[in-house]
Amino acid sequence: MAWWAVLLIGVGALIVGAIIGFFVARGIMKKYIQKNPPVNEKMIREMFRQMGRTPSERQVREVMRSMDTAKNDTPKKK
Repeated sequence: MAWWAVLLIGVGALIVGAIIGFFVARGIMKKYIQKNPPVNEKMIREMFRQMGRTPSERQVREVMRSMDTAKNDTPKKK
């Protein structure tokens, strides 16, 4: 077998592995999000109640807005 054939097989295996890895990772993330959903307004209201407070709609929206801002402002690693 020629060296180019070995190289071609290696590149093909790399591409197939990347495609399979993408779909496996996507499936794992879907399961994780279903099991651990992101924070929503209902969860924020319940956290306020556990602290002994009754939140107003304005407070709930303010907390949601601050969480969205914090999520979007996090610096990304290079």
